[in-house]
Amino acid sequence: MNTRQLGTGGPTVSAIGLGCMGMSDFYGPADDKESIAVIHAAMDAGVTLLDTGDYYGMGANELLLRDALRGRARESVVISVKFGALRDPAGGWLGMDTRPAAVKNFIAYTLKRLGTDHVDIYRPGRLDPAVPIEDTVGAIAEMIQQGYIRHVGLSEVGADTLRRAHRVHPVADLQIEYSLISRGIEAAILPTARELGIGITAYGVLSRGLLSGHWSTDRHPRDFRGILPRFQGENLERNLLLVEALRTVAGTKNATVAQIAIAWVLARGADIVPLVGARRRDRLAEALDAAGLVLTEDDLARIERAVPKDAAAGDRYNAHGMAGLDSERARERGGE
Repeated sequence: MNTRQLGTGGPTVSAIGLGCMGMSDFYGPADDKESIAVIHAAMDAGVTLLDTGDYYGMGANELLLRDALRGRARESVVISVKFGALRDPAGGWLGMDTRPAAVKNFIAYTLKRLGTDHVDIYRPGRLDPAVPIEDTVGAIAEMIQQGYIRHVGLSEVGADTLRRAHRVHPVADLQIEYSLISRGIEAAILPTARELGIGITAYGVLSRGLLSGHWSTDRHPRDFRGILPRFQGENLERNLLLVEALRTVAGTKNATVAQIAIAWVLARGADIVPLVGARRRDRLAEALDAAGLVLTEDDLARIERAVPKDAAAGDRYNAHGMAGLDSERARERGGE
């Protein structure tokens, strides 16, 4: 597995990272034994970036990661943790809390659940509209000075927020959705990140399975894709036509749809690290093989003809989810 550096001052990580969210939340029940086997297989294949959130399964994902890392060298992985989301016992969402006191509280519980003395990258999962980003980043910086955190990260923020945060403390990376059918960052967020020397960890590179080539309508009732616009009615039908067009291109490269989609993200720049959310070892192996897929300029042109920019039908989240994204609010205001 090749490596890439997250920004000019961030850690060096594997070219593809593993997103662990789906192992504990959002897609229905998962098999903990298989999830741990996936994490082990990823590490054995050279994956060093492991991404989680303290609100994934209300702490369950961090505990799962602790079990998976037991007996493994702590320094062999870079652990990225999102924090700040408030949830109720039924799994509902109550908002964000990224006040300085909350930052220190959340990191304390995360360190205990992970069984480690530090987190490599710590980031608010969303911008808290009630708290200046300078206050949140300042608190993370204080925890860095005390040795509990190594790097500041952000998630789903616009260009202006990125600049404000970076003035307080260098930001290693911005975690944000980026895929063939989610290219909103290209207008202003990605150029700003590059100007500031901030890396990108791209989640949703397979658009929650839509670009995996394995889409099935057989979903668990707790699978959150059931409320996402891109998976609804005519939107889904139109989006699956894009997938079939992409499958044709993939066939010319002896690759799968998922591999072509991941390789496209990898080809967008050495400062971008895609996260794959595999919950099974066979899906992981398929995804990691994308790292060896070389796309020529002609390949890239054919991919973008198959899936033109802004061709996807439906927003990436429902109205409530979109309202919580500073990255999308900034685009609506214009200039970001």
